Amino acid sequence: MVRLALVMIVRDEASRIARCLDSARPFVDDMVVLDTGSLDDTVAIARACGARVFPFAWCDDFAAARNAALDHSQADWNLVLDADEWIEAGTDGAVLAQVPGSTPCIGVLPVTNEFDLDGSVATSVLWLPRLLPRGVRYGGRIHEQPMSGLPRRRVALPVRHDGYRAGSLERKHGRNDALLQRALSESPGDSYLLYQLGKNNEVYGTYAEATTHYLAALANCGDKPYRHDLVVRTVFCLKKAGRHGEGMQLAEAEMARWSDSPDFYFTLGDLLLDWASAEPARAGELLPLVEECWQRCLQLGERDDLSGAVAGRGSFLAAHNLTVLYDSLGMAEQAARYRALALRPGHDQERRKP
Repeated sequence: MVRLALVMIVRDEASRIARCLDSARPFVDDMVVLDTGSLDDTVAIARACGARVFPFAWCDDFAAARNAALDHSQADWNLVLDADEWIEAGTDGAVLAQVPGSTPCIGVLPVTNEFDLDGSVATSVLWLPRLLPRGVRYGGRIHEQPMSGLPRRRVALPVRHDGYRAGSLERKHGRNDALLQRALSESPGDSYLLYQLGKNNEVYGTYAEATTHYLAALANCGDKPYRHDLVVRTVFCLKKAGRHGEGMQLAEAEMARWSDSPDFYFTLGDLLLDWASAEPARAGELLPLVEECWQRCLQLGERDDLSGAVAGRGSFLAAHNLTVLYDSLGMAEQAARYRALALRPGHDQERRKP
């Protein structure tokens, strides 16, 4: 019989580890938790939830910890989650039944990230390698990745993550930056590490630094799976840094790649509107382009298969932006039409109409 284990590394996660373990228990045959030095009740809670818990002396190396945790699993497949993640309620266990009988592969799962935006909780999706056959191990001091040439296959097991919420970010402030800088000193110019360092700066609002790292990452990332997210984030941070012309140049260079991405057009429209606000003399030239970008978002609809896709950019968020734009231009009839679409986020087909 094929066996599946949950494998985790944790530290001081008493407030949420039970949520993760309870969500995974119906899907797995074993739960392995590697504790890297908790001072709270993490270990006791994990054991009470049925996990096997092992100690590990933290060495500033996430791959080393992941690999030590995997060494305690004897399962055929390993599901790798963090304590701030959980399998979404209502998930059909049959989604995993297809994997054991398949050609050996790395399972790539949709991880929905929650983050705070304008007083509400927004979400974006990243497809991440989290389902590993026995024997696969990690490399990388931080933002570690499976070291395997096996093909990657998407598996529709939905995972939720709230580690980008404000409270969680505060706990991590400074830690990731130091480890990323150390990793980059060991692997200078690594595009993935530069991308992650840029994200670390972006989430804490240091946009100029984020832009520097993102542009360096773009210089040599090729067609890596994270390029879509990297391009969209770079355009956003160039806008925040007031470098509108550079943002437009990047968008023009990347447009052929992302002609089917609502996130790309949403962010480009945002950049153009900010540019028009900064240089009112150009508004007559730029505002029609803003309108065109957000209408294109609605034509494309949601694309959560694209790395980093933010929910609503192909629907209600684009409609909201068009409503605000038309209101500001005194176009009441058009504003009313899009206001209705923005208030009805469950009606996808309506939202896709231009």
